[in-house]
Formats: sequence, C-alpha cells, structure tokens
Amino acid sequence: MTSPTALLTPRMAGVLERIHRAKRPPFHSLSPRDARIAYRLGAEILDLPRAPLARVQDLTLRTPAAELAARLYAPSDEPLPVLLYLHGGGFTIGDLETHDSLCRQLALRGGVAVLALDYRLAPEHPFPAAVDDAWAALDWLHVNAAQLGLDGQRLAVGGDSAGGTLAATAAFHARERGLPLKLQLLITPGTASAPTSASHKLFANGFLLDSAGIAWFFDHYLAREQRHDWRFAPLEAEDHGGLAPTCMVLAECDPLVDEGLAYGDRLRLAGVPVQLELYRGVTHDFIKMGRQIPEALSALEACGQALKDAFRA
Repeated sequence: MTSPTALLTPRMAGVLERIHRAKRPPFHSLSPRDARIAYRLGAEILDLPRAPLARVQDLTLRTPAAELAARLYAPSDEPLPVLLYLHGGGFTIGDLETHDSLCRQLALRGGVAVLALDYRLAPEHPFPAAVDDAWAALDWLHVNAAQLGLDGQRLAVGGDSAGGTLAATAAFHARERGLPLKLQLLITPGTASAPTSASHKLFANGFLLDSAGIAWFFDHYLAREQRHDWRFAPLEAEDHGGLAPTCMVLAECDPLVDEGLAYGDRLRLAGVPVQLELYRGVTHDFIKMGRQIPEALSALEACGQALKDAFRA
C-alpha cells in the first residue's frame, strides 16, 4: 500500500519536514497556557504579511455571558457587509493575533468587513461557552453593525477548524432567529462527534494535526457524554434544511477531511447550496501558509470570491 505521505505536494512535504526538524513540543505535551503561547509565536510564520487596510479597529462586545474582545477589519469606509470570523485552535488555543493575517486577507479579497471574535476558551470555559459566544456575537453584529458604519442586513459567518465548527452552529442560530445570513464559510471544519472516519486513521500522525492533539483539544473542551450534542457535532443535527449557502474549503491530507465531505453531502441533501473547494496534497491549516504553499493563495481567492458572490446575490 502506498504511504499517505506520497499524497503530499513537494512544497507541503517540505514544510512538514522543516516543522519536524524544529522539534517544537506538540501542543498535547503542554499546558493550555503554554500551548497558547507557543501557538501565538508560530501561528503567522508561514502566513502572508499582514496586509494594510483602511480600517482596523479593536472592539469590546458586551454580551449576556461575557465581555468579548473583537477586531474589525475593513478595506474601505463604505457600509460594507460583514463576516463574523471565528478562529481555529481546538476550542483551547488561538486568539485575535493568531488569525490577524487571515482576517485581513478575507476582508481584502472579499471586499467585506470582517469581525474577528476572541471567544472564550477551554478548559477555563468549557462547552458550550464558545458556542454561546459565537451566537451572541452574531446577534450583536446584526443589531450594532450600523453603529460601526456597516450593513447588518448582509451577514456571513466563517471560521477554520474549531472555528469552522462554531460557524456551522451559528448558521443554525441564524436560521432559528431569522438573521440575514448570506453565507457560511467553513474552512477545514470539524463536524463529527468522534474521530472515527477513514481520514482520521490515514492521517493520524505526521500531517500537522495529529490524533493525540485532537484528543487533547476534545478532552479540554467537553466531556465524552456531551460529544453527540449537535452544537459540537453539527453532522448530528436533526434538520439541516434552510441553512445559509455554504462555501467549504477542505484539505486532502487532513484528518477532518472526511467529516467535512460528509457535512457538505448532508447540507446538499437538505437543499442547501454548497460550493466545495478541495485542495489536493495539503494538510490542515494550509490556508495560513501563504508564504510557502500556493494552494493557500488559491483557497484565499476562492473564499474572497465566495464572499463577493454571496453579497452580490
């Protein structure tokens, strides 16, 4: 049988080899605090330089559960539509700084404002705190966008990895609340209750997101008896009908790819329009490697076009 590493592009294999040689301790060997520091220090090394924008503004969202830091990115001062962006990091690590470059690229390429949310992290704030924060932020944005000079009647939600999971759940919230959600942008999202798919086994080790790391994230975030809750595993929701149109960005060499494909199929079966972008030979988190991985640039362009198309309709 051919080794799964043969699927990697030469550039992707080179990045993984350099990461291996650096011998950084894996997140699952660290405390959450130390893992957050390590992630912040390394998160944008391979990312594109932070693009200049007309407007970058730090905000505080006052929600029923907490005061949450957020950062607004906009390529102009026009009353733009808004993407609520939820960062990745296994619900345990990640913040506004780790995804600053990515949010700037989405704003620039999509011609939209992006509001990045610093939602509460586990284990200090276990499930469903992050879900509650994502939903509250979407409500807040709908009500307060006009005060920021933005169009709260044209909303999208997006995120990568765990943030993609949160974005998917926020689409259900938008459906139930009747919010004007035009797009859910799901980048390498987790959607299943357990890591049991074939891709989890095939890419369990050596492909950036390892099985031990997934277990570490999950164990910090929620108890095993909670993992069939659709707010953690949106594949298990009873009804996917009426959700916002979806752009799904997946990586072939990612443990999460099968559950992403399954979620796209589930949405289509429910009548939800789905644009699937599957990038061959790259791993989880590739979209944040634009300095080295050309597929990252293609994915960013696809995300930008999906946002333009959603708000043009």
